[in-house]
Amino acid sequence: MKFIKASIPDVVVIEPRVFEDERGFFLESYSRKVFADNGVDAEFVQDNHSLSVQKGVVRGLHFQTPPATQAKLLRVTAGAVWDVVVDLRSGSPTYGQWEGFELTATDKRMIFVPRGFAHGFCTLAPNTEVIYKVDNLYSKEHDGGVRWDDPDLGISWPIDEPILSAKDRALPLLADFSSPFQLHPTA
Repeated sequence: MKFIKASIPDVVVIEPRVFEDERGFFLESYSRKVFADNGVDAEFVQDNHSLSVQKGVVRGLHFQTPPATQAKLLRVTAGAVWDVVVDLRSGSPTYGQWEGFELTATDKRMIFVPRGFAHGFCTLAPNTEVIYKVDNLYSKEHDGGVRWDDPDLGISWPIDEPILSAKDRALPLLADFSSPFQLHPTA
């Protein structure tokens, strides 16, 4: 596997070794030892799987607040996404900055999103499936998010009129939060 550091510290793009032949392919998508040896030392406790039937679905930008913050390891198994991470770690030199990555079922790249980040994606193809591991269980009381089109973030999404859930349509702007996020990684 190849581990590529993103512009924002602690975000990592992972390119697995893919073995292909006339039958199809094989790849190792996760090895605790290999990931830890490359600085990604999360202990994943839950796997999630989403299907977005239409092109142009935006899911996010989601996060969980302490003590339920989550790191994620995400990959696309069908279709393609424009994947976005936003640094919300209080005191981080890259606080409020975002970075986007195209992930496809064809390229099989993965992204590691550390704790303290908002995360979302836009589907670039119909019937896109995304699977991701998280290192902390879902907590409804710690669930949060920021609007996908927050003008202060200025994210360059590949769509003007996305298909959104009612929940994501109602997310606040980052400036609407009354206190700064304290999203430093926790055990």
